[in-house]
Amino acid sequence: MEIVRSWFKRHFNDPQVVILAVVLVIGFVVVITMGQMLAPVLAALVLAYLLDGVVETLQQWRVPRLGAVVLVFLVFMIFLGFALLGLLPRLSYQVTQLVQQLPNIIAKGQDAIMQLPERYPGMVGEQQVADLMNAIRAEVGNLGQRVVSASVASVVGVITLMVYLVLVPVLVFFFLKDKQRIIGWMTFYLPRDRALTTRVWHEVNIQIANYVRGKIWEILIVGSASYVTFVFMELQYAVLLATLVGFSVVIPYIGAAAVTVPIAAIAFFQWGWSADFWYILVAYGVIQALDGNVLVPLLFSEVVNLHPVAIIIAVLVFGGIWGFWGVFFAIPLATLVQAVLRAWPRAGQQLTAPQQAPG
Repeated sequence: MEIVRSWFKRHFNDPQVVILAVVLVIGFVVVITMGQMLAPVLAALVLAYLLDGVVETLQQWRVPRLGAVVLVFLVFMIFLGFALLGLLPRLSYQVTQLVQQLPNIIAKGQDAIMQLPERYPGMVGEQQVADLMNAIRAEVGNLGQRVVSASVASVVGVITLMVYLVLVPVLVFFFLKDKQRIIGWMTFYLPRDRALTTRVWHEVNIQIANYVRGKIWEILIVGSASYVTFVFMELQYAVLLATLVGFSVVIPYIGAAAVTVPIAAIAFFQWGWSADFWYILVAYGVIQALDGNVLVPLLFSEVVNLHPVAIIIAVLVFGGIWGFWGVFFAIPLATLVQAVLRAWPRAGQQLTAPQQAPG
C-alpha cells in the first residue's frame, strides 16, 4: 500500500493532473454508458470535422462564416441526396441478388473443396475436407438464422435510419454554425487550472481533424478506384464489393484482409480457376498496395505515426468497448493515449503553462 500511496502522491500532486484525469474518466464513462444513444451526435461530429475544413478555406477567401456554412451545407445535402437516391437503391438491389445467389456460390465452393484431395493428394486429406465441409454447413445454418433475425429487425433499422437522416444533418449544421459558441460553452464549465488538459486537447484535436478528413477521403478514393476496376473487369456486384472495399480502410490491416474473402468468392463463382479470377485478385492487391504506400502517407502525413502493433491493439480494444465508432476512432484514441502519456509530468517535473493555441 505504501508503494501505491507514494505513486499517487508523486503523480497526482498537481491540480492540473487531477483535472486531466477527471476529464478522461468522465469522458470514458459517458462513452461506455451512452455511446449508443449518442451515435447520431458522433456521426454529426465526424461530418462536421470533415466539412469544417472547407468552411475555414472559404473564410480565408473572405466569405463570411454563416455564408460559408450555408454553402457547404447545401453541397453536403446534395451529395447526401445523391447517395440516398442513387447509390443506396443499387446497393440494396445487389445485396438482394447476392443473397439469392448465395446457395449457388456455396455449392460451387463445396464442389471445389471436394476436388482438393484428388488435385493435391499429398497436401489435403479426405478427413480434413470432411471437417471443413461440416464447419461450412454449420456456418450456413447460422447464417440463415442471422438473415431471419436481420429481416425481423429491419423495421427497427429503417426507423432508426429515418431518425438519423433528420437528426444528423441538423446537428451538422449547428456544429458548423455555432462552433465557437459550443466550444466556449464546454470550456466555461472546466476549472481555470486546466493548462495540461488544454495542451492535450489542442494536440488531439488537430490529430482527430486530420484523421477524420483523411479517412473520409481514403474511403471515397479507394471505393471509387475499386468500383472502376470491378466494372472494367466485369465483376458481378461491383457496387456492393466496391463499397465494402471502401469501408474496409476504416479497420487498418484487418479490413483489407477480410474483404478479400467475398471478392475471391464472387470472382471464383463467376469465373472459376480461370485467368480472370487471378487478374481480379492482382488488381485488388494493387489497389491495396497503392492505398498503403501512396495514399495513406499522403493523406495522413500530419497524423502521429503509431506502430502497427499499437494500431491493431487499439482497434481490438476500442472496437470491443465501443463497437463501430471504437474501430473508426481507434487511431485518434490511441493518439489521445500517446498525448496523455507524453504530457503527463514525470517525477520532479514542473508543469508550465502552454503557449496560447491559435483560435
